[in-house]
Amino acid sequence: MSNQTIKWGIAGPGNISKQFVKDLAFASGAEIVAVGGRNLEKAEAFAKMHHIAKAYGSLDELANDPDIDIVYLGTLHPAHKDNTLTFLRAGKAVLCEKPFTMNAAEAEEMVTYAKENRIFLMEAMWTRHLPAIHQVRQWLAEGKIGEVKLVKADFGFNIGWKPESRLLNRDLGGGTLLDAGIYPISFASMVYGAQPTNILSSVRMGETGVDEQFSLIFEYEGGQTAAINGSVQLAMTNEAYIFGSKGHIHIPLFLSARTATLRVTGEEPEVFQDERVAHGFVFEAEEAMACLRDGLTESTFMKLDETLAIMTTLDTIRKQWGLVYPAD
Repeated sequence: MSNQTIKWGIAGPGNISKQFVKDLAFASGAEIVAVGGRNLEKAEAFAKMHHIAKAYGSLDELANDPDIDIVYLGTLHPAHKDNTLTFLRAGKAVLCEKPFTMNAAEAEEMVTYAKENRIFLMEAMWTRHLPAIHQVRQWLAEGKIGEVKLVKADFGFNIGWKPESRLLNRDLGGGTLLDAGIYPISFASMVYGAQPTNILSSVRMGETGVDEQFSLIFEYEGGQTAAINGSVQLAMTNEAYIFGSKGHIHIPLFLSARTATLRVTGEEPEVFQDERVAHGFVFEAEEAMACLRDGLTESTFMKLDETLAIMTTLDTIRKQWGLVYPAD
């Protein structure tokens, strides 16, 4: 089974799918057999660009392709639940792009179906699978920086004032939290292995009714904290720090991390450097394929219960802000 070729279907011929497909070329034993979307012309153009044999004008057709083992879902946020269930009901494994869903209720429906029917499902939180992040997890497991007390992580970029943009469209799941904020929030969840017991938040809501910038303080049961900021109107340094009783870890550009530095008090810094050629999506694809080859229905690095817990945290934050999506 270790050499089994895993055959992929691509759902949604958009920009994120383009990035994923380019990276999948670096994965051993991966083959893309089809792409599907709501528009056949766009699917055919995507297939031609990426040398994919089959293109479908509907996701139902893609789901019923007998050659597909797993589907990468790169459709718009509000469609994730229905699209994922379409593939799960057809017996296809799914790697669903973040945010997993619009809210925890949708996530629970997907997770419940996947577990009850023993079909592989994973949130495509690509940051979790990067070599630098694996090294960070190892340093933490070995207690290199002692007891973790504080996590600081930011992710922000400035798209300018584009009210027509999906990122600022409430009906399309726009706003900072689901697109940018989910990364540092998921990072804190990975570090602490838990969700906060108390959340303090501040938000700047924009004219289109979505969050354009926010700041969060997470408090945990053991007294630890996390400080998280996000924006789609402000360029940030996009770095993460983990502070412990014996030192700290610094991850520049933690989303696509290529380096991580361990600084233990009284010792020389230890630097991890990833010399990869691929952008980094390849690692989440390899994790999904390894799970399929081993007969697993979920990843140990991105468990479904944690994905559901993170969605619940996002719901709690949005409730503080009064930000409601049509899916709610």
